Amino acid sequence: MAQATAQKEQLNKAIMEKEGKYLTFALGPEEYGLEILKVREIIGYMDITAVPQTPAHVRGVINLRGQVIPVIDLRTKFGMEAADVTDQTCIIVVETSQGNRNFSTGIVVDRVQEVLDIGGEDIEEAPQFGSSVNTDFILGMGKIGESVKILLDIDEVLSKVDLTAGQYADQNRTGQNVQSKSEHTQQGRPRVEQTGTEGEPFEPGDGASEVKGA
Repeated sequence: MAQATAQKEQLNKAIMEKEGKYLTFALGPEEYGLEILKVREIIGYMDITAVPQTPAHVRGVINLRGQVIPVIDLRTKFGMEAADVTDQTCIIVVETSQGNRNFSTGIVVDRVQEVLDIGGEDIEEAPQFGSSVNTDFILGMGKIGESVKILLDIDEVLSKVDLTAGQYADQNRTGQNVQSKSEHTQQGRPRVEQTGTEGEPFEPGDGASEVKGA
């Protein structure tokens, strides 16, 4: 009994540690959430340079203000059908950790929705579907009203991506990066930013309507 109680308390503590702000987005009818501290910025869909001999879920690379960043098609990564690019299609640039290094990667999503503050009491562990189904990439299930949003562990989602940002980070440090046409730069804390067609930053609030194209 004592062991079961201790395990339950440990599980509850782990869930409470997952509470916080999440950027939510959609892939078709499904809704997902990313820890806001993992998000560097949101940009409108832009031209992506394909890289030969990469997996289907690797769209290619983009030049974001002088930094070459790999872009992943999250639909393909999750085994979903491809969708046409629309004026709501966005690239979310996330920062992930692999070992002791941080990488920037873009993920293509159908549309960005809003930033939600999800409490620990509204997060449940990922359901278990048996040993044949891997759910390690799910942080938890966020209960928002009558809907459920799948909260992603983006480090785990991108941990096995064949084309990592590491090679591009190395290139940037040695000055082998492509010169960006944009002079816009910003440093400091992680941010959510929508870039329009002219490269102007857009700072969304808490409502989906404030995100351009949403």
